[in-house]
Amino acid sequence: MIRERLVLGALLAGAILLPVVVRSPYVLHVAVLAGIYVVLTLSLNLVTGFCGQFSLGHAGFYGIGAYTAALLAINWGSPFVLNLVAAAAAAGAAGFLIGLPTLRLGGIYLAMATLGFGEIIHLILLNWLAVTRGPLGIPAIPGPALLGIDLATPARQYYVVLALVVIATVVVSRLVDSSFGEAIQAIREDEVAAEAVGVPTTRLKVVTFTLSAALAGVAGAFFAHYATFVSPGSFTLIESILVLSLLVFGGMGSVEGSIAGAVVLTVAPEVFRFLAEYRMVIYGAILLGLILFRPQGLLGGLSLGLTRRPQAATGRIPPDERRPINPPAALETR
Repeated sequence: MIRERLVLGALLAGAILLPVVVRSPYVLHVAVLAGIYVVLTLSLNLVTGFCGQFSLGHAGFYGIGAYTAALLAINWGSPFVLNLVAAAAAAGAAGFLIGLPTLRLGGIYLAMATLGFGEIIHLILLNWLAVTRGPLGIPAIPGPALLGIDLATPARQYYVVLALVVIATVVVSRLVDSSFGEAIQAIREDEVAAEAVGVPTTRLKVVTFTLSAALAGVAGAFFAHYATFVSPGSFTLIESILVLSLLVFGGMGSVEGSIAGAVVLTVAPEVFRFLAEYRMVIYGAILLGLILFRPQGLLGGLSLGLTRRPQAATGRIPPDERRPINPPAALETR
């Protein structure tokens, strides 16, 4: 445990000192993008990695958050922090409304339902010209600011996204290590058995989906203020698949894996940019190699202490670390 805490402390210290050591705006830009994808991957991991519900519409919640923040900032001049909260609320509400009917489905049917939701959101953003300006997008979104302090510099934006990453990591880790987390992992392991011991499976899946969507909305709000421009092209099915690939690469059911997968696969294309047309081939080779030689993901089954129990890529808790769900406690959540 002490060694794990030292490793976490060293990684956090390195992240904090990055703008001091590296002054390149381009490097900080890549780091900010990596931070946004970390938050997105953590949010998807909550519903797919820990709860076992396969979603292909995550870009829809990301887009709802981005457009909510953009419209509030442009039309009403609302502050950055309020926009983050409003984006989380809007995306979470959408997740709740979509989750109620769709999470009674399972497997490929749930995947198709969430895929359809993502496409519907993309088409709304593309065609609701009076509100979203369609393919023209929304320009001139003000950069992030807090208490009158302009945060729209590379280093300050980096620290803002780092703070969001830390908050998202703590929230997801605490949820996973709580009785709520044990219950949703029981759903992932065997939904029928979980329901038999008193776990309200449908209710918990909807709550998980709502929390996941709200976290994705926060990522979208920060992206809107960081890029100062949003358009429907940023929130397509390709974006959902990208986030899913980051999750699978890092390790499903692993908080550490979400962070590692998002950082590695965001940075890798930029590291190999000097190879021009071959860099995406290398990107694909990295993914293929991981699938062949470490199918549980980069950090699947490993833990740095962010959660009590390391999770494998299959989503199964190691046999010697399984703990039974307490039926009375589970029943109290009804």
